[in-house]
Amino acid sequence: MSAKFLTKNFMVVLSLGFWVLAVLVPNGLAQGKYPTRAISIICPWGAGGATDTIARIVAAVMEKDFGQPVTVVNRTGGGGAVGHTTGATAAPDGYTICLSTTELSMMHWMGLAQISYKDMKPVARLATNPAGVNVRADAPWKKLMELQDYIRANPGKLKASGVGPGGIWDLARAGWLNTVGIPVQAVRWVPSNGAAPALQEMMAGGIDIVPCSLPEARALIEAKKVKALAVMADQRAELFPEVPTLKELGVNWAIGAWWGITVPKGTPEDIVAALGKSIEKIVADSQFKEFMKKNGFTISYKNASDFEKFLIEDDESKGKLMKEIGLAK
Repeated sequence: MSAKFLTKNFMVVLSLGFWVLAVLVPNGLAQGKYPTRAISIICPWGAGGATDTIARIVAAVMEKDFGQPVTVVNRTGGGGAVGHTTGATAAPDGYTICLSTTELSMMHWMGLAQISYKDMKPVARLATNPAGVNVRADAPWKKLMELQDYIRANPGKLKASGVGPGGIWDLARAGWLNTVGIPVQAVRWVPSNGAAPALQEMMAGGIDIVPCSLPEARALIEAKKVKALAVMADQRAELFPEVPTLKELGVNWAIGAWWGITVPKGTPEDIVAALGKSIEKIVADSQFKEFMKKNGFTISYKNASDFEKFLIEDDESKGKLMKEIGLAK
């Protein structure tokens, strides 16, 4: 057998091999491999707050599902702008995802960042939680109306915190005051990197009100260091049945935070689908459900399509409200 014949046949076999690989890798071997390494979840808020807490339980259950390490990376600052910008500008490969929050619908209206839902690709919404009116347990106000009367009589004396300027808890404060006819600036807003540091600052006497969700203040409420005067929801919280809603007290105002997984625009659809399936498993997971119930979070799952519709509507409604109360630029 001649060397020329062997060379010719070797080249034919080699060409066939490359052809097989070209067909199989994109259509078979490459499928189902994501993820092949660690995933990072960007948390736009500080350690110990609601967003950080949810991010960590999502990471734990996702790690169990994917069989790969999933870590939480806190990127704080700018009223959520730093974390969301980090999430939106990461490589669109599925290895950096973001636990986006309500501020995604608000930051650009405030001029804090150019990032909006249009820069992200929605994967799934996970949960929602209403704002509260939290004060120190030794504060002189026993009821919400007493606090409102004090604010009216002493405009500018009290300070509130819980998030960056224009964040969800800032909007909760502004909407509540506006609804009862009190100027928004009657309670000054002090920016913070989340509810946890704001609550600690309230304990130290630096601020007077933290309008964060009740689960974020739960440990201090149960330790009788903080008292919740009201919750900004349509119904009382299951974990705090003794706390009245604003509507029960004659204040027609309700607002809350939401949390959802997003990825950078341009992330391949198969990766988005894989993440979506994982999130669907997570919200049905007994460990996740038990954790959310125990901590007072409301699971309100929306798939990618429904989450996208929600983001469009939320951005529009938040912008309209912020313009009405003077928080939009």
